[in-house]
Formats: sequence, structure tokens, C-alpha cells
Amino acid sequence: MLQTLYDYFWWERLWLPVNLTWADLEDRDGRVYAKASDLYITLPLALLFLIIRYFFELYVATPLAALLNVKEKTRLRAPPNPTLEHFYLTSGKHPKQAEVELLSRQSGLSGRQVERWFRRRRNQDRPSLLKKFREASWRFTFYLIAFIAGMAVIVDKPWFYDMKKVWEGYPIQSTIPSQYWYYMIELSFYWSLLFSIASDVKRKDFKEQIIHHVATIILISFSWFANYIRAGTLIMALHDSSDYLLESAKMFNYAGWKNTCNNIFIVFAIVFIITRLVILPFWILHCTVVYPLELYPAFFGYYFFNSMMGVLQMLHIFWAYLILRMAHKFITGKQVEDERSDREETESSEGEETTVGGGAKSRALANGHPILNNNHRKND
Repeated sequence: MLQTLYDYFWWERLWLPVNLTWADLEDRDGRVYAKASDLYITLPLALLFLIIRYFFELYVATPLAALLNVKEKTRLRAPPNPTLEHFYLTSGKHPKQAEVELLSRQSGLSGRQVERWFRRRRNQDRPSLLKKFREASWRFTFYLIAFIAGMAVIVDKPWFYDMKKVWEGYPIQSTIPSQYWYYMIELSFYWSLLFSIASDVKRKDFKEQIIHHVATIILISFSWFANYIRAGTLIMALHDSSDYLLESAKMFNYAGWKNTCNNIFIVFAIVFIITRLVILPFWILHCTVVYPLELYPAFFGYYFFNSMMGVLQMLHIFWAYLILRMAHKFITGKQVEDERSDREETESSEGEETTVGGGAKSRALANGHPILNNNHRKND
């Protein structure tokens, strides 16, 4: 049974053009071809990435945060309350008005105190500024190195300048060590992102991020064993070209460097729009959709690859919309925020006053700090 399923899955007519078999891609005469078994190494490499990330965040990102004066906000903690905690964990983090009234009677607190408790409790679960900075630092470092390495792999190749050469001799195209390691490292990194997504900073596009990671892993894997490697290297380098700019903008945002953050963000937005909404659909997708049909009839692998590329392109359009919204706020002089972020709630959001020490009233507090004219920092 399993052998039958295996044979059907690897049926040549699914993944290769007509009149070609896997035997045509066996190593011979010193030429090495991509094989599905090569991808097994990416899982242990993904775990290695997680270990490297842990030590990077501990010994590089944390000291860097201190150097850039990334400061944590002191958050007021919700006082222990079994009734409210049980509702928070089992029924929801945002009780409706009728539920607030019921909880008020059950806990002996006023409705205003119940609302304050839930607000503080939600803030406790939000990631700290240091966690955000360390995560952005790690991704910035990887994307920058990956982009430089990717360009080094493809810049001297003829298909970098002439897209038709991507398919020259396809699929009988041997691989070289630089392509192998570029693929294995990129795929391992995206596996590590998928493994850590539950513990990473969660944003409003959490589901879209999962779809993106899964689609990317499938695309990289398929393009490897179906020998779409030339197109794959172009696509990976194209994606890395803007990602490190976004992560560096986040880092300066968390450090409170408003002007630097905004300037990098504008550069990122321009690069993102050009690469993801112009070059990718009108050059890369044109290359993968049109040129192959000049060489052989369409087959399942052709449709599969381009369908997954279509999924990524839809995500790019979604993120471009968020980026343009942020850019519009920047141009019109409004405070720029990451449209994907879940904003932290403040104690002053409902006009409350908090007292500190001796019962004397102080200025309204925002998460334990007096509210200052501190518009140099934007939230992420």
C-alpha cells in the first residue's frame, strides 16, 4: 500500500515534462543533479538554526539592545483573581459588557475594576520590547547575509541577465555546491521560522505568515527536486532583497530612533513594491509561466509551481496594501505604526488615574510610566 502511494507520488508525469524520467537526472560523468533526498538535511539544520538563534539573541542581540538604549516599559500586573483568570483562559480575553457585569458580581469588583484587570492581563501576555528587538535582530542578520550570499551565487550566471536561459536544457541542468548550500540554508531557515512561530511575536497577519512559510517551504522543496533551481535562486534572492530593510527599521523603531526608522522604512517600501509587485510578476512569473511552454507541454509540476507562486503573489499584494497604508500615514504626518501589530493598551485609555505612593495622585500612567510627550517612538 505504502509502496503504491510512493510510486504514484513520484510518478514522472506529475513532476517532469513528457518523455523524461528520474533516470535522466541521475548523477553521471561528474555532473550532479538535485535529488529529493538532499532535503532531509534541512530538518536537523533547522534545529541548529534555533540553537544558533538562542545564543545570538542572548550574546549579540541583548547587548546590542542595551547599546541602543532599548528600554522596557514597566507594566502594571493584574492582581491574582481566580475567577477572572479562569474566564480569561477559558472564555476569552475581551469580555462583553454582559460578561463584565456577571464577573463583577462573581468577583466582588466593580465593572471598571474588571475591565482594568483584563486590560492589564492582556498587556502581560504581549511580547516585551526586548523580545521584539531580539527577534528583529536575528531576522535582519540572516536576511542580510542570505541576500549577499544569494547575489554571489547568481550574479555571475547568464540566466541572471537573460531569463530565457533559466530553461536552457531543462530539466537536464546539473547543480553546483553554491546552489546546494544556498537552497539548504534558505529552506532550513524557513523550517526554523515555522517551528518557532508559536513562540515568536504574534501579529494580526499571523495566519498569513503561516501560509507564507508553508508556501515558501513547498516552493523551495519542489523547485529543488523538480530542478527549477535556476528560477528558485532568483526568487529567493528577490525576496531577501527587502526583508532585511524591514527588520532593520524595526530595530531602530524599538530603539526610539524615529527619523532613522522612517527613512529606512521608505527605502524598504520602495524596494518591496519594485521587487514584489513589479519584478516578481512581470519578470519572474512571466519567466516561469510563459517560457517553459516554448519547450514542452504543460504538466502537473508546471501548474503546481505557478499556483504556489500565485499564492505568494497574493500575500505580497496584501502586505503591500498594509505598507502603503503606513506610508500614507507617514506622508500625512500621522504617527507610523506597524499595521500588523496588536497595540498595547494603556491605563489612561479610559481616562483613569493611578495613584502612586502615599495615596497622592500623580499623572495618568501608561503601563506604569507617566505619559510623556514621547512621540519619538512608534509601536510595532
